[in-house]
Amino acid sequence: MQLPPTTEPLTVCDLAPLLPRVFDLAAAKTRLIHDTWDPAHGTPVFTIDGRYTTRGWTEWTQGFQYGNAILIYDATDDPELLQLGRRQTLDKMAPHVTHTGVHDHGFNNLSTYGNLRRLLLEGRFDGDDYERHFYELAIKASGAVQAARWAGVPVRDPSPHAADSASLGYIYSFNGPQSLFIDTMRTLRILGLAWQLGHPLMHEGDRAANLLNRSILHGLTTSRYIVFHGDSAHTYDIRGRTAHEGVFNRNDGAFRNRSTQQGYSPFSTWTRGLAWAMLGYAEELEFLDAIPDAPFQAACGLAHSTIIDVYERNARETCDHWIQEATASDGVPYWDDGGPNLCHMPDWRDHPADPFNDHEPVDSSAAAIAAQGLLRLGRYLGENEGRRYTQAGLALSRTLFDEPYLSADHNHQGLLLHSVYHWPNGWDHVPRGAKVPRGESCMWGDYHLLELAVYLDRLAKGRPYLAFYDA
Repeated sequence: MQLPPTTEPLTVCDLAPLLPRVFDLAAAKTRLIHDTWDPAHGTPVFTIDGRYTTRGWTEWTQGFQYGNAILIYDATDDPELLQLGRRQTLDKMAPHVTHTGVHDHGFNNLSTYGNLRRLLLEGRFDGDDYERHFYELAIKASGAVQAARWAGVPVRDPSPHAADSASLGYIYSFNGPQSLFIDTMRTLRILGLAWQLGHPLMHEGDRAANLLNRSILHGLTTSRYIVFHGDSAHTYDIRGRTAHEGVFNRNDGAFRNRSTQQGYSPFSTWTRGLAWAMLGYAEELEFLDAIPDAPFQAACGLAHSTIIDVYERNARETCDHWIQEATASDGVPYWDDGGPNLCHMPDWRDHPADPFNDHEPVDSSAAAIAAQGLLRLGRYLGENEGRRYTQAGLALSRTLFDEPYLSADHNHQGLLLHSVYHWPNGWDHVPRGAKVPRGESCMWGDYHLLELAVYLDRLAKGRPYLAFYDA
């Protein structure tokens, strides 16, 4: 990725004039989807010819659908969209709170219950204590249900990449107890907020599992097994690269191998997975920094500063890999940096990404997720150490807030164009005459572009910092 010159650094104020257009388009498209979508068909996932359709794999995007309305209210004070988000959260989201079969609780439930609670606490709309308790009960239950998808990992040789912890474990994916996904680094934040709200996970015999402890152990396990740190003999150990999945032998809990579901191979970088790790570790760093040492030590039995060091190393490494290795010159990635047809584009890192090429699709949804991770890490590290990441995040945001990525066609239901869902499975729409997907949107891409815009809008206006936790 090519960064802005040091003599002309970007600022949040430089991007502020782009944001009203994003919010106006998002509002129109959110209303269009609400007016035309039949909930009996499931949840909108991605577009085909500009119209949202569904994909019955897991219903992990419904919270983004309603969360979009809430985020637009955050930026515009549009009461109609607030009411839409509140009503649909009440009517449709309860099954996601108690869904025992997925690792997606933070996606669905912080986008809805979490955003509504945050705005209520900020006094942005009128609501009583009962409404707040309703949101908090949903968050507590959701965090505990997600934490119950737990698989322990025996530690025979402690690693500094896992803070030399004597015990590890992970929230397993919908693939089953053997499967650790990189995606979960952003969904597990709901465990942190549930812990802040004083909630444990209760087991037989009234044994309580600490939600913060499970969150931390998951992050350490992810760091050890599916984030690469560039210091091993593994042939494909490139600092900051991520694998989509880690597979464990559940007979003894031992790690067996890396795998992928949506990337090209276990030994290349599926860029959306990298983006989940970037944002996940950066956001968790902000959260951990807000916790005093004593309650952290009591919850985890691990040194606060040591865990922060491990998380910071993961955030830096994944963000460095994005900037240096995984993206085109404008910071937008192709769906996997090992895509087999990138050989037909030998200098792809030296030019802006081309969503209209005939070799490999770009994934703008990965870019929207990663931009926020870069910005959060830059802010966390401060003006000097964080400058590189902040400039990368601002430059990438500027690219996404304009054509060809911002969808200005009011008849197209998507907000962010040129995203990819599951290219290996062939789920993405390839238009007539093309060879790879292009011109379509996905619900998580739209949500994360909008969340990115709200994040920057709050910084530009001096509003409270956008955080999932209570600072």
